[in-house]
Amino acid sequence: MKILGISALYHDSAAALTIDGEVISAAQEERFTRKKQDDSFPVNAINFCLDEAGLDLTSIDAVVFYDKPILKFERLLETYYAFAPKGVSSFVTAMPVWMKEKMFFKKLIKDELKKVGDIDWSATQLLFPEHHLSHAASAFYPSPYDESAILTIDGVGEWATASICHGKGNKIKILKELKFPHSLGLLYSAFTYFLGFKVNSGEYKLMGLAPYGNPESEEVKNFVKKIKAEIVDVKEDGSIRLNQSYFNYATGLRMIRESKWEKLFGFSTRKPEDELLQVHCNLGLAIQYLTEELVQLMTKEAKRLTGSSNLCLAGGVALNCVSNGKLQKSNIFENIYIQPAAGDAGGALGAALAGEYIFNGSDRKLDSTKMDSMKGGYLGPEFDDKEIVKLSNKLGAVGVRYDFDKLVDEVAIHLNEGCAIGWFQGRMEFGPRALGNRSIIGDPRNPEMQKKLNLKIKYRESFRPFAPSVLAEDCEEYFQHKGTSPYMLLVHPVAEKQRNELPSGYNDLPLKEKLYTVRSTIPAITHIDFSARIQTVHKETNPKYWQMINAFKKLTGCGMVVNTSFNVRGEPIVCTPEDAYRCLMRTEMDYLVLGNYIFKKEDQPQWQDKDNWKEEFTLD
Repeated sequence: MKILGISALYHDSAAALTIDGEVISAAQEERFTRKKQDDSFPVNAINFCLDEAGLDLTSIDAVVFYDKPILKFERLLETYYAFAPKGVSSFVTAMPVWMKEKMFFKKLIKDELKKVGDIDWSATQLLFPEHHLSHAASAFYPSPYDESAILTIDGVGEWATASICHGKGNKIKILKELKFPHSLGLLYSAFTYFLGFKVNSGEYKLMGLAPYGNPESEEVKNFVKKIKAEIVDVKEDGSIRLNQSYFNYATGLRMIRESKWEKLFGFSTRKPEDELLQVHCNLGLAIQYLTEELVQLMTKEAKRLTGSSNLCLAGGVALNCVSNGKLQKSNIFENIYIQPAAGDAGGALGAALAGEYIFNGSDRKLDSTKMDSMKGGYLGPEFDDKEIVKLSNKLGAVGVRYDFDKLVDEVAIHLNEGCAIGWFQGRMEFGPRALGNRSIIGDPRNPEMQKKLNLKIKYRESFRPFAPSVLAEDCEEYFQHKGTSPYMLLVHPVAEKQRNELPSGYNDLPLKEKLYTVRSTIPAITHIDFSARIQTVHKETNPKYWQMINAFKKLTGCGMVVNTSFNVRGEPIVCTPEDAYRCLMRTEMDYLVLGNYIFKKEDQPQWQDKDNWKEEFTLD
């Protein structure tokens, strides 16, 4: 069957196409519109998915939307009724949109799809799995397991905020759910808001900030006690009850009741432009500790209910790679698989796979020779040399073409010189991580590289860490991790032999002094707590990226590069060669590699709108 999956109209709209269960293509709408976390109906992503397969809508057997809008509407009404008369302003704001658009969702989908082409609805199914079922399907069906426990955790779907399922063959059975308004995802987002970051995009900043907290501090321990005493009641199975007197998301227009939080924690809600203080870092560490505890409790419950040795993870909380690394080390399950597009974008893929296996009952075909069926996550558009030549002619760009073997040697030389390089190859990644096809790369041994990438290229907060892309066969040389991590979803410690001795009183140093302490032989990717968010690079799934890193290893002895997503702050990851060239010219990047071409920044004609992006893309 040819099935189109869609997620839309909340955040991270996306589309995915499967044919007889094979994942053919998937992409987020933001990559085409250049609007971060675009929530609009994914017309561009749908067009791409169809074009990639040489299909039009008349060929599609089923269109599957990733949740049930009518159940969301039911939850909205019941919530407002339960909290009445609170929430009148939120109710008045939300109802016109729901009544005009979302109550007539089948019509909305059909009208939007007319922008793509004609479709015969008498021959095409229109299906609506529940939100967390789509998440579960996105993790289980691409996994290498015939049978597995499945844990999904996010903010909220229709009613569910987390679920434990059991997958076997082509079936998924929901065993247990946590219901709104009690939600680990919303709890973490509330702390994201209180600490001055944007909800639904700043959670990964909070995760990156947490290690700057002092683990030896009594303040961290007291924060954890206060959270458990006043805000969240933790049960043995990982379920929680949130004290709604501290929150405003159920009926209001904000996440929290700020005055109560400020009284509890003893400081004001941080504004995005405010300086980060140690108290902010300590509270970030406290909520990270609690998140890890809750995920482990939920995982133990999933083990108890299923008896499985395998676990699949999805939902936005599954992108907390610090928690994932600790979960893996806990050995609650022998094997763990995490959907790389774990957030709502991945719901499009899960919806398509649910259509294939749950609604239509197709048999699953597992390939034991592969890590999964995600094709390395490289499911988006790709561009050939012809497109690059067209770009050069259009913009007057000056590039030099190389045979690929020579190109990777040139790149290795420039990396060794301390250059920051845009690396653009093959199919764009699906999900939030750049995995070596739309990446900015640098030398991990260079103690200035993190600062350079943050301040001169990404234009973002200096505390933000960067990830290593390491040759899979060299992973144990640098990290305390014996397995694979192809999707940059696991944090593990840097190997002891790579570490430097810390100065006395290190945990009491100011944030910036901690940041610029050279902690290891690979300082650009070693986070403040000696951890790193690892991507293992495999010759089988990304031979070009592997070859480039191997060329750098031959030159320097280091089988690793710094990898950060190819974009400036607030911008989606680049999609096209023109997006990539624009990013080169707007930043202090040194080189851009497009396919077999290298563009040196110094050789390019003057760029006219160099600073306009700061108005175009707001701080994320």
